[in-house]
Amino acid sequence: MKKDHPKAAKEIELLRELLADVTPIPRTNRARLATRPPAPVAEQRQRDEQAALAASLSAEDPWDSGLETGDELNFLRPGLPAITLRKLRRGHWVIQDEIDLHGLTVPQARELLALFLAASLRRGLRCVRVIHGKGLRSKNREPVLKKKVARWLMQRDEVLAYCQARRTEGGGGAVVILLQAG
Repeated sequence: MKKDHPKAAKEIELLRELLADVTPIPRTNRARLATRPPAPVAEQRQRDEQAALAASLSAEDPWDSGLETGDELNFLRPGLPAITLRKLRRGHWVIQDEIDLHGLTVPQARELLALFLAASLRRGLRCVRVIHGKGLRSKNREPVLKKKVARWLMQRDEVLAYCQARRTEGGGGAVVILLQAG
């Protein structure tokens, strides 16, 4: 019923008469209800997510940006289409020359690799293979040259892409490299 209805007005008046001798409860006796604390904020997670977003939007590429997390080496120069790496993996380009770095020290391997790449460019080669080995005879059976070769190749502008060689071409012990056209 609406307030301005005559029956509602009578009921309100009757209620006031009934409650006339009632004493209100003092405010100090009121129970204080606990308010819910605010939900916790994972500040470190927010900082991590912001840092990851900033890194993904950054124009700078970290040295290992082209590597996948497993043992397989992959790299594609920024700005090149992904199909280039897929074609390299599938053997689209014929391997025109190769070098074997087995048993060499790190300094020897680096120098020989640089000379090999320079000679390959002079000869106009597009696709070459570098055999770095699987590290089976090295300390802790870890491939030392494999990781070093990956870093060295990323630092060279003439290297457009590289990937682990197919099983028949050396598998995890070799890398196939696509060089820029001369």
